[in-house]
Amino acid sequence: MPRQARLDAPGALHHIIARGMASRKLFEDDTDRKFFLERLGRILIESSTSCYAWVLIPDHFHLLLRTGKEPIATVMRRLLTGYAVNFNRRHQRSGPLFHSRYKSVVCQESTYLTELVRYIHLNPARAKLTASFSQLDRYAYSGHGVLMGNRKCEWQDSVYVLQRFGTIVKLARRRYREFLVKGLDAGLRPDLTGGGLLRSLGGLENVKALRKENAALNGDERVLGDSDFVAQVLTQAEEAAGRKYPHTELGWDVDMLANRVAELLAVPVNTIWAAGRKRMTVKARSLLCYWAVRELGISLAELARRFKISSPAIKKSVVRGEKLAQLNQYQLTG
Repeated sequence: MPRQARLDAPGALHHIIARGMASRKLFEDDTDRKFFLERLGRILIESSTSCYAWVLIPDHFHLLLRTGKEPIATVMRRLLTGYAVNFNRRHQRSGPLFHSRYKSVVCQESTYLTELVRYIHLNPARAKLTASFSQLDRYAYSGHGVLMGNRKCEWQDSVYVLQRFGTIVKLARRRYREFLVKGLDAGLRPDLTGGGLLRSLGGLENVKALRKENAALNGDERVLGDSDFVAQVLTQAEEAAGRKYPHTELGWDVDMLANRVAELLAVPVNTIWAAGRKRMTVKARSLLCYWAVRELGISLAELARRFKISSPAIKKSVVRGEKLAQLNQYQLTG
């Protein structure tokens, strides 16, 4: 089953979770952690992405981010790719560092902002990395210490979070800490690590009750929020996709693109899908890849699976295809 597209929009709140491959450590030592945080901070500042909570655990990390000038997918790609390259080089290893795709859940701010800040910042206690709240206050690799005023972090927006607990900083910090203490007994809180109808509505019994009332319910694993919020996010995503990729709204897919390329270049369709680097195959494949990415929003990874070649090879094809289209004034329609 194909992966669902990531959801995003300007100002959207995201809970990000990334784990190491096969539960391996992402951070072997403080040098790794320092490099990660320096890279994260630089990228967040450059992209005007707000960060409200974060924590580094040996085999995974959590971030609570708000989309700024760049999509969250771009921010995370820059962060993870650069970190993985540095980690592999430094520890003399090869292969993927992260387990599959990172998880990104769009969250309903009014309901979940402070809950997620608490959940993320309690992770060191749950992982037994700290034995007391005084140790948690001093844990170096979490945004909690910044909120408590124990450390400075120019890329973490502590003011925005503390304002939820009061206008006087000292009082807000005390209330925030009390809020964390109350949350420790709540356990792992799986309802906060993803979206979906059961999580968003508080469990199966609430879903059943609303269904008895014939309420319209919406759920999606990519969204954490009530039914109306889920529906709003999905509608906005569909509208954005339609504006960005109008050909998908008209029913275009890869096979239709292949037929169009074959028509323009006067070659059989199977030429496009043939293996190897024959001149006409490369030309046809490049044009299809260019239109697939730019006009339909199809990912490099999906095209790589379809053509059975690497994603970097697909990226080169897109560049070649763009030059071909401009040089020969090829049009997808008309």
